[in-house]
Parts: sequence; C-alpha cells; structure tokens
Amino acid sequence: MNTGPAATNSPAASSAPTSANSAVAKTATAIVNIASLVTNDPSLGDHTPLGLIQDAAVVIDGDRVVWVGESSKAPATDNRVDAGGRAVIPGFVDSHSHLVFAGDRTAEFNARMSGEAYKAGGIRTTVAATRAASDEDLERNLTRYLDEALRQGTTTFETKSGYGLTVEDEARALRIAAEHTDEVTYLGAHIVSPDYGDDPAAYVDLVTGEMLDACAPYARWIDVFCEKGAFDGDQARAILTAGKAKGLHPRVHANQLTYGPGVQLAVELDAASADHCTHLTDEDVDALAHSSTVATLLPGAEFSTRAQWPNARRLLDAGATVALSTDCNPGSSFTSSVPFCIALAVRDMGMTPNEALWSATAGGAAALRRTDVGRLAPGARADLTVLDAPSHVHLAYRPGVPLVAEVWRKGVRVA
Repeated sequence: MNTGPAATNSPAASSAPTSANSAVAKTATAIVNIASLVTNDPSLGDHTPLGLIQDAAVVIDGDRVVWVGESSKAPATDNRVDAGGRAVIPGFVDSHSHLVFAGDRTAEFNARMSGEAYKAGGIRTTVAATRAASDEDLERNLTRYLDEALRQGTTTFETKSGYGLTVEDEARALRIAAEHTDEVTYLGAHIVSPDYGDDPAAYVDLVTGEMLDACAPYARWIDVFCEKGAFDGDQARAILTAGKAKGLHPRVHANQLTYGPGVQLAVELDAASADHCTHLTDEDVDALAHSSTVATLLPGAEFSTRAQWPNARRLLDAGATVALSTDCNPGSSFTSSVPFCIALAVRDMGMTPNEALWSATAGGAAALRRTDVGRLAPGARADLTVLDAPSHVHLAYRPGVPLVAEVWRKGVRVA
C-alpha cells in the first residue's frame, strides 16, 4: 500500500507533532484496554502501514493525541476510559461529498434500478430544488447528513457546491458549508447551468469570472466534472487554472462515466485528487502512481448506478495513493456511510480490509493534503472511532452492521 505523498496541513491543522516520549499531563485522558489500535503510523506497532498496536492505549490532552502504546505502559492520568476490549481506529476522513442540496431523486433512482442508464443531466433536478430552498432549509439538510455521518465515524469531511449554478446560489452554498467545515470546494462547474444550455462558453466565462470572485472567499478547493455531458478537457483546464489563480487548489471529477482527459489533467495541474477513476488507461494509472494526486474511489456511486467498479487493485499495485469516500449526494450515491463503502471496496474493488481502512482514513487525509487527521499518533488531532468489535476487519467482515460504538472529535466524545 502506498502511504501517500507528502501532505500539507489545512489552515485548521496543527503545528509539528509532539514526541511520543514527551511528558504527559496528569489531566490528560487515557483510553485503555483497546483490543487493537490503528495508528496509520508505520513507525509504530507492527510497522505496517496501519501501525497496528494490540492491547493498546491512547492518551489525549486537549484536542491532540500525546501518547500511544501498549495499555500496560500507559502513563498515569487523572482520567481513564476503558474501551472494553474494542478496536479503535482514526475517525474516517470523507474527502468527497455533495451535502448542500434540497429535495431528493427517488424517482430517478427507481427508474435506474428498473433499467434506465445513469446520466449526468439528472443533476438539474437537484439544481431546481436547491435554488428554491431557503438558507435555513439548506443548512438544516446539511447538518442532518453531517450528524448522520458523524454517528458512523466520520470526523473530517469535504463538501462541495454545485447545485446552485448561479452566482448567488453557489456563493450561499459555500457560505453555509464553510460554517461547518474547512474543507469547502467550489463546484460551479458541476454541469452547464440550464440557464446557459445554448451557450456553454458563456457559462464557463461566468464560472471563471463573476461566480469565482463571489465563491473564492468561502472555499479552499475548486472542482470540475470533466465528463461527456458536463465539461470537456479544455473547459476544465480553463476553470481549474482560473481557480488556481484565485488561490483555490484543484480537485477533479475524472473518468467516471467514460475514458477521458480528467485524470491526466488532474496530474498536470497537481490536483489533490482525481475522483471516481473508473475508466483508466495504463497511462492514467501510471500518471497517478508517479504524482502526488490521490485516486479517490467512490464505490457508493457504482453501487447506486449499477456501473462498472473501479479497479482499486490495479491502482494499488502500481503504487498510486488511493482514498475511499462516500460521494454522498442525492443522485448517484445517497449514502453517508464510510463503513458501507469499505465493505464494497473489499468485496467488489479488490482491496484488502487493511487497505480499505487506510484509504478511508489516511488516504482521505492525503486527498485533502492534511497531516493532522486520518492517523492516531502523537501530534495528530484526537479524532477516533471506537468499534463494537475487536478488530477493524469487522467493518468488511460484518457489512451493514452498525459497529460504531463511540466517536471522539478533537478530544471530546461526540457520539
């Protein structure tokens, strides 16, 4: 497993990690009697990419991890929590979601499950509902799905605009999202707005001009759906280049429905991630393997559209860094469950349980160019998930079973 490119912290990330041998304050909290602890630090534990420690403990001081190791060697603290022989893993890092929307697409899903093909144009249904919704409705919907994801172990998430496609609606989507996460993505280039159906070039001008100016203050990232029925390679390059000039870093919806230029463009522009990666040539795989662009796989989309599964094994064997995320959206992947996506990746995409867990935690962090999340080692943010199971393997071994017993974010139990 590729343990990922060198990452940089987001604006919310921490300073340099604390040494594992540093003194631990008595007021810290020790979580002990952990059957197996996944640190995602290969210098720890069994020295695999998971850095697995058996019969372990983790010590939290404030919002940071300050010590990990064998439970019997845990430093004395005033506060101790007994994990009861459960497994502890880093909180999931969901690096691809679309959560600012209104309405649903039940009818479309029903038709698709009855034999109709998935088409990118279905997004227009959600655009109409989102434009008609109030700010309060959009935020209520967003927090509903964030809470749902949190209960399933997701402690860091990225989310996008893309269901407004006007200057005002895209900006308000990002403003609402930015109140809940630092990982906000401007996706005015989701599809060509229905208002510009006869003049796509004019819409690209809007996305790279007035709309970008209004949206950039709320976003960290810029994304484009580079796909037949959405934006071609030249349009995508213009959009991403304009975003970079405004200080936004690229991400790309790439090669989901067909072979295309998305992956090569992502690598060319040093995008943090190329997302979907279903239809790849050997040249695409090689480009990802020799770049810092993460291949983010979204098995919920293939499950919900009965599409071809991405070949994770091919990417991993080539040395590419792989992330797993939900792609939670009302059209093509209406799930907020990372555990469900892990089970799909193991069953249908050629990943081992270890690889799938790494990709849903450290891999997601790499796709966000974060070093403070996706791992449980000294200096990392104290985001952890306690499983009602002795091992992380149960996430794939017991698909569909609600195994998340506790969730801690920034050192506080929140679920």
